[in-house]
Amino acid sequence: MHPQDLALVRDHAIYSCVMGSRAFGLATDGSDTDRRGVFLAPTPLFWHFEKPPTHLDGPAEEQFSWELERFCELALRANPNVLECLHSPLVEHVTDTGRELLALRDAFLSREAHDTFARYALGQRKKLDSDVRTHGAPRWKHAMHLLRLLMSCRDLLRTGELTIDVGEQREPLLAVKRGELSWPEVESWMNRLAAEAEEAAPRSPLPAGPDRKRIEDFLFRTRRASALEAYADDEVVQRVVRGVDARQR
Repeated sequence: MHPQDLALVRDHAIYSCVMGSRAFGLATDGSDTDRRGVFLAPTPLFWHFEKPPTHLDGPAEEQFSWELERFCELALRANPNVLECLHSPLVEHVTDTGRELLALRDAFLSREAHDTFARYALGQRKKLDSDVRTHGAPRWKHAMHLLRLLMSCRDLLRTGELTIDVGEQREPLLAVKRGELSWPEVESWMNRLAAEAEEAAPRSPLPAGPDRKRIEDFLFRTRRASALEAYADDEVVQRVVRGVDARQR
């Protein structure tokens, strides 16, 4: 990672959390610690031809971060990995701006999640089916995580809330990971969860689409504050930023 990129994650992170098995309640002794986060690139960096990166790996192992705008774009599209990141029970770092982002979690949620979760699940299911045809069995860890995702989707559509900790389903899911269920049994479980999500979608308490206006207002205020902070002693820049703000109202 370039030192300037490292500084974006190190000095401008607004939110970071643990994801993967540890956040899902499925960790075992050998589980990795996957970290995800959001950084806010200072607004003046966007005033150059070369823009700041939209996402970065590192600096720690198993660490990945998105720039705030990219993160919001993906969350508005109901990207499963990004939505789940907002709902991790294992938050390691959060700033005031990060708390504002977390307070907007409900604005990202909508019935559109059914399509994105289902498409992602279908892609994973095809990989598992390929493993079964090639090797006679799926990769059981991947099968476990697909079941977890399908449960999460179904429950989101039923309740309007995204919960990623599997709770009492931990042991049944770990049994899948250990290969204690047959592939037909796991396949039947997946089909049942997908059907339950399909049934729940039309009656879901979630809105039809996300609240883009709330997210855009948050992003605009955050960018404006970053510009004013960077040029706190520059009256000309402050007048320009205030002028843009006035036109947005």
